[in-house]
Amino acid sequence: MTATPSSPAHVHDGDGDGAARPRAVTFATVAAALAVPLLVVAGVVTSLYTQEIQHEWADRQREACRELPFPLAEYAAGWAGVVLGVAAVVVCVLLARRLRGRYGLRLGETWPGLLAGTTVWFSVLAIPMELIQLYVVHSAAAAGINLGDGC
Repeated sequence: MTATPSSPAHVHDGDGDGAARPRAVTFATVAAALAVPLLVVAGVVTSLYTQEIQHEWADRQREACRELPFPLAEYAAGWAGVVLGVAAVVVCVLLARRLRGRYGLRLGETWPGLLAGTTVWFSVLAIPMELIQLYVVHSAAAAGINLGDGC
């Protein structure tokens, strides 16, 4: 199915030749742009949630006065934080390639691209923190906790 110049999928470029160019702000573009900040926030929150899981596990062990198996949810949260952070960068790169290849625009020339391009830098800053949290998860699993003198 081809779009006609009067359809909403095409916009007149205003140079007088009557040619139409495809519209860059589509539902898919907006969805991808909104996914970037959501993935950044989800990655940071998930990665920091590993600390809460760690504290609950340590408290349960102290109450039981014995060692309990390491919670797999902490592994999952640690890895999910890193995966979500990297996914934000990947979505932004794919959005930039789509805008450049299909519409001939740079990332900052549309509002969805500008949103994704500015918020992806938070992910670039958050990925090292997420990797450190993942290291802490694996270190805690190997080290265990001190049950204290009362046990």
